[in-house]
This record gives sequence, structure tokens and C-alpha cells, in this order.
Amino acid sequence: MPAQKIIIDTDPGQDDAVAILLALASPEDVEVLGLTAVAGNVPLDLTAKNARIICELAGKVDVPVYAGCDRPLGRDLVTAEHVHGKTGLDGPDLPDPTMPLADGHAVDFIIDTLRSEPAGTVTLCPLGPLTNIATALQNAPDIAERVQQIVLMGGAYFEVGNITPAAEFNIYVDPEAADIVFKSGIEIVVMPLDVTHKALVTQSRNDAFRNLGTPAGIAVAQMTDFFERFDKEKYGSSGAPLHDPCVTAYLIKPELFSGRHINVEIETGSTLTLGMTVADWWRVTDRPANALFIGDLDADGFFDLLTERLARL
Repeated sequence: MPAQKIIIDTDPGQDDAVAILLALASPEDVEVLGLTAVAGNVPLDLTAKNARIICELAGKVDVPVYAGCDRPLGRDLVTAEHVHGKTGLDGPDLPDPTMPLADGHAVDFIIDTLRSEPAGTVTLCPLGPLTNIATALQNAPDIAERVQQIVLMGGAYFEVGNITPAAEFNIYVDPEAADIVFKSGIEIVVMPLDVTHKALVTQSRNDAFRNLGTPAGIAVAQMTDFFERFDKEKYGSSGAPLHDPCVTAYLIKPELFSGRHINVEIETGSTLTLGMTVADWWRVTDRPANALFIGDLDADGFFDLLTERLARL
């Protein structure tokens, strides 16, 4: 089978970095048409910079990186330096990028790519707030029927919230954007906290990254060393969850994951549960299913894949 064409929409973030590295190391499975940066974990100037740092770390300087939306559709930006550090990529000491940003706006790149590629051949892979994707859908409604699928990291049901008691960070930052995406009619696959919290980087798994002895392997180990302190303290877990790499791992080996086709609605009005992904896991409503909501993964298989692919870089 030919490689799946994808656009990675991202707000790096250490786990975004690992997701991007996994994709760039897997050209037989995914063809990365471009990276589109959005404000999220850190402001846009840093996410656009970090995306280029990751491309250079992977030796893939031919992948275009576009800067996108610098704030949510109708809210002030909420960031997560308390998790990812002031740069978003704290941990390793990586040089500033030398590759330039691509000319043009990320939203225009998304629209132009979907219009120019054959319909149903491009998958969108959002790893952060959904502002760029929603803006593209608002500006060019015709692209919705041209998207093959959207595979995103965001939301939660059984694990509830990580930025508020009810909401996961990516959805909470721009709930109106998420609402647009989930109502778009596009086939959606969701990697919520329910599954990403099972992708834990234990000490032995991180040692496997470091023992690759490559710049990418060592950098990933250093990133995880940095941001696991937050999750260990918060959840009492044995390591940090690798949220975003679940998206690219699903594209490469979907058999590692399992979930349910259910209805998912986004709460945009409540001050108490703003940004909540109201997932009808038990199918207690008559609302039609609009997403494959992933609930479990083969963690050992996931880390075997990740380690094998990172070894290529």
C-alpha cells in the first residue's frame, strides 16, 4: 500500500516532538506533506520554532513548516509551560533551527493541500488545540468532504480532565474549534487521555530510547526525563504518558488500539465543564456516532514500534 498522506497540526511540546519523529521515521507508512504550527502548549512563535527543531533533529529539512493561528477562535490563549517548560521542548539542549518557516499561513496550506490532492487521500493529524483545523473548515467548507479522516489527540471520558476537573488541555484551549471539528461530518479518530495514560514511559522504556545512542533517541529520553516529573507528581504514575505519539502510531499500526464508535459532543457554554468531551461511551443517547473513541492500546507493542522507528533516525 502507498504511504498515507498526512498533515501534522501541532503545538510542540515534548510528546508532539516524539509523534513527529515517529512519523518522519516511517516514510513507508506515512508521507508528511507538512507541519502546521498552532498556539497551545506554548505560544505560536515557539511552536513554529520547535516544529523546525524537530525536523532538523530528524534530518528531514525538506518538510515544510507553516505558522498558523496564534490564539483560539474567541478566547484568550491558555498555555502549559508548567508541564513543558518555558521553551516547550525543555530537557535536551537542541540548537535553534536554521531551516526557515514556509511562506504563507498554515490554514491556507491546509486548504490548498486538500483542494489539490485527490479527494479522500489526506489525513489531518492534530496534536494540539483545533484552531487551525476549525479555521480551515470555516474558511473553506468544501474541504470537509475531501479529508480522508482526522486522527487527533484530545479529550477524555473515564480519565476526565487534566487542565480542569472536566476538560483535557487541547480541547479546553479552544472548545469552539473542537465543536466545529466534531460537527464537521469528517471521519474522526480520537486519542483521549483514556488511552494515552496507558502509554507510560517507564524507566526501562526510556532507557531503550537513550541506549539507541543517536541524537534523536537521546533527545527523546531527555525530553521524557524532563516532563515526567509533572505526571509522576500529579498522577502517582510510574512515568510520563506519551499522548501525541498515539496518533502517529495508530496510522502505522492501528491494530495496537481498540475503541468504540460513539457520539462525542463538546461543552462550550458551561463555566464548570467548559471543554469537556461528552462521550456517549455507553450509548445511552440517540445521538449518532461521530467518532471512533479509542480506549485501550497494546503498550508493549506501542513502545516496540516507537523504539524501532526512532532507531532509524
